Amino acid sequence: MTTTAIPFSDLAQGLREIGQQELLPRFEADIAVDYKADGSVITEADHAVDARVRTLLGAYGQDTPVLSEEQARGEQARVLETAPAFWLVDPLDGTSNFAGGMPFFAISIARIEGDRVTHGATYDPVREELFTATEDSALELNGVTPPATTRPPVTELGRAIALVDYKRLDAPLAGELACNAPFRSQRNLGACALEWAWLAAGRADLYLHGGQAPWDSAAGGLMLARAGGAMCNLAGEPVFGRSLTKRSAVAARSDTLLADWRAWLAPWLAAPETPS
Repeated sequence: MTTTAIPFSDLAQGLREIGQQELLPRFEADIAVDYKADGSVITEADHAVDARVRTLLGAYGQDTPVLSEEQARGEQARVLETAPAFWLVDPLDGTSNFAGGMPFFAISIARIEGDRVTHGATYDPVREELFTATEDSALELNGVTPPATTRPPVTELGRAIALVDYKRLDAPLAGELACNAPFRSQRNLGACALEWAWLAAGRADLYLHGGQAPWDSAAGGLMLARAGGAMCNLAGEPVFGRSLTKRSAVAARSDTLLADWRAWLAPWLAAPETPS
């Protein structure tokens, strides 16, 4: 199915209804919290949104497989290995934030064709913000160009705001960033897909994460690319790949800023990444 044949605008708008109906009523409503085998948090909201997104895709004729964060790993692997195209779904990005009452979470979907991310949407129901992009169109926020992207990116690391997840970095690098950071200021917001969308929208300048699943980076990576940004992993390879192996992410709002960011990071990288 071609990019133009997919009713992506309607699909993305459908995320609004799902977020408003399934997430907001459960937010700060004392819902039960459970834990997956890897220790990550899961709630009934994750399952409810997962079911609604599948129904939404079906309603718009999207009969390609779905790979969701909430599927069993074996089913996830089967989709990756056998489906030429599929929808990648994170029903609740930032579940720990959601469960803890922190208003920074989202629904994120992306369409994958071969090794390409062709469509991406991330919806934040708290701020009523819908970020979208396709491989043929620019990043949009609620249907228009995000205001911050019209400003030129900063040109010096020392003036940059960075989104950094410290806990997934090697200790020497994390320590150096904590004590002698090259950037002006740092944030860690706890919802990867939404962090990528904010970076793409110009609300931060740099990004660093030690290990993300494909549903964390797919939609937002496309958004950043369509907004003129650049990214790779710590080994200089693509961030997104058809694999369940977690990949690190290094990104910036421009090629030049990414080159400077990687140059600063280089002495602290002990060895190339190994699959986890």
